[in-house]
Amino acid sequence: MLDTMQQSEHDIRNRLLIARLPAMPQILIKLIEHLQADDAGMPELAALIAKDAGMTSKILSVANSSAYHRHSRSVSLEQSLVSLGTDMIKTLVISESVFQTFNSFPHSGSTDLRGFWKNSLTAAVLARDIAKCMDYPHAEEAYLAGLLHNVGRLALLATAPKEYALNFMARDDEDLCAVEQRTLQITHSEAGAWLIERWHLDSFLADSVLYHHEPAARLEAAHPLIRIVRLSHLLCSHGDEEAHQDAIADASRLCGLEPDTLAAVRNAAARQVDKSAAYLGIELAGADDIVAPPAYAPPPPLDPVQQRLSEEVRNMVLVSEMGQTFARQQGESGLLDSMTRSARILFDLGSTVALLENPTGHALVGCAGGEQQQRLAELAIPLAKGGAIAEAARQRRPAYLARGDAALTLAEEQLFRILGSEALVCLPLVANQRCLGVLVGAAAAWQLAGLQKRERFMQSFATQAAAALETTLSERGHARRQLAHVAEEYREASRRVVHEVNNPLSIIKNYLSVLDSKLARREPVVGEMSILNEEIDRVGQLINGLADLQPSETARHTDVARVVDDVLRLFRATDFVPASVQIVVRMQEEPAEIDGDADILKQILVNLVKNAVEAMPAGGKIDIANRGHVNRERRLYLELVVSDNGPGLSAEVLANLFAPVRSSKEGPHHGIGLSIVHNLVKRMQGLITCRSGRAGTSFEILLPARGSASQVVGVQARAMDSV
Repeated sequence: MLDTMQQSEHDIRNRLLIARLPAMPQILIKLIEHLQADDAGMPELAALIAKDAGMTSKILSVANSSAYHRHSRSVSLEQSLVSLGTDMIKTLVISESVFQTFNSFPHSGSTDLRGFWKNSLTAAVLARDIAKCMDYPHAEEAYLAGLLHNVGRLALLATAPKEYALNFMARDDEDLCAVEQRTLQITHSEAGAWLIERWHLDSFLADSVLYHHEPAARLEAAHPLIRIVRLSHLLCSHGDEEAHQDAIADASRLCGLEPDTLAAVRNAAARQVDKSAAYLGIELAGADDIVAPPAYAPPPPLDPVQQRLSEEVRNMVLVSEMGQTFARQQGESGLLDSMTRSARILFDLGSTVALLENPTGHALVGCAGGEQQQRLAELAIPLAKGGAIAEAARQRRPAYLARGDAALTLAEEQLFRILGSEALVCLPLVANQRCLGVLVGAAAAWQLAGLQKRERFMQSFATQAAAALETTLSERGHARRQLAHVAEEYREASRRVVHEVNNPLSIIKNYLSVLDSKLARREPVVGEMSILNEEIDRVGQLINGLADLQPSETARHTDVARVVDDVLRLFRATDFVPASVQIVVRMQEEPAEIDGDADILKQILVNLVKNAVEAMPAGGKIDIANRGHVNRERRLYLELVVSDNGPGLSAEVLANLFAPVRSSKEGPHHGIGLSIVHNLVKRMQGLITCRSGRAGTSFEILLPARGSASQVVGVQARAMDSV
């Protein structure tokens, strides 16, 4: 357990994220906004300072000092501002705000900060004067950047006092950065830039802190503020060291400063630093006597195997505890909150969300929660259309995404904007070989390498979370999927019924026209009325079939020739078949009976004949033939063929023939006729194939011959006897 605690202390980045580091005073943030405005003047500064009692007191004390005030009567705030001047006011406000913030860091009161203060104040004065020599328009911004360039050292001391105590006083050079990276996995430059971004200061301030150790060759095209801070750092930390004179010359060249100008800036800086320290009440006496030793790198662990074992044990303990925590949660919402909260703490993630598989299993959908509730609830990532998150779910492997990647899908870009992060970590939630969803966490770009090293730990965490989630979702999820499946079946059945009902309704409509003509001529209509009754009954049967998605089939025997005659009588009597279309029927003389319902066979033939007629608008020939019995897979079938000599079907249509497709015909239900035919043939336990070419199209239907099952059994028995 001790090894586990010691191991966890090395995770400095996590401790930075949760450390209670001080916030930057609002007066400084507002002052920076004023400095960026070209028209910011004394009235704005006066209004800003008057809101801060501590800052007002500081301004009055400096204005009433002997350097500015030679009368016995104290001056007011307005008089103080006028006597000090805009430049001095800005310098005082920036310095006082920053030093108040520095003094609020943990452990700052127990550490000798004189050397740190002098280095920071010297860098600030140098940066401001260099900026003026370069005609950089925001000299106060340069002053602030100089003050903050080493704030990362205070941040590391505050979050890792044991590991960083010795190196806080070390010489500020590249060796220190190397030791910090090796021991803490973060340099003081990176920590300082992170802190400035957290304070929501200008981005170039963070960049100037991040790159103040970069060589001149990498800063050729850098922003002026970055070059200014690099030169001021070299001058205040290594100005008298022979080994750094080439670096100082290169940095000076990047800032466009001649040697004489640079020398004047350095000579003036010492006096200004002492003067500013006196105004601010900072004690710098003896700061030059503090020795800055080389950075100290502790020896590596003596037993890396033991260290790795300790890490594995720690991970196992944490995962086990997480599993127990998840098991105690009540309801899906509580479990998801616990999962996302635990992931943020364990893996140093920012905002974390869960994307769960939808009831049909076709997409990952966002779970509403937090400030982005509505946007997350409407987010969906299709599983079949690619993308790194969908691929992570399908392959059940973690994925790491960087913002700006050209391969990102639109949904992934939306997720980046919702979470507001540079990178995303995607953990599939896999239980019993099924991916329930993906846990997506926001991360900084620099975190990805460390997270990939902890991938096994993250996967173990995801497994525990998925197991708990599966238990929570099992009953509700099963019911939801069943309901969605039934609803989809009902919608499909409704489409089939509407399509099929149109056929008898069309026949009824045509027969009503025939009836009207015959009644006008006072001819008998008994046959037509019989057909009307049959078709009305068929409409009722089709509609009743909607209530039973999978109706049970009753054992019936059907005469194929009689059904064919009924279908032809329907079409011919109603003039549905134009004179230009010839229908030829070839039935064999012996009885042609099948096991199946006559109404279903009638539906099949009506659809096929209707399609054939519509495929030959200029006329043609339709053949309906009984080709006799066929033995297929040791079962006896009757082969019925409906063919035409129309233009044939394209390869694309033929490939998707029996699936619902978009038809060129008008109407909301066109394009599903052949899929219905296919389903009806299957319900009769038959087979259907289609051949099509330039000579026309032929549908070959195999329907179970009457008594085919018992006949096959008898044939098998006789074959066994002969053996």
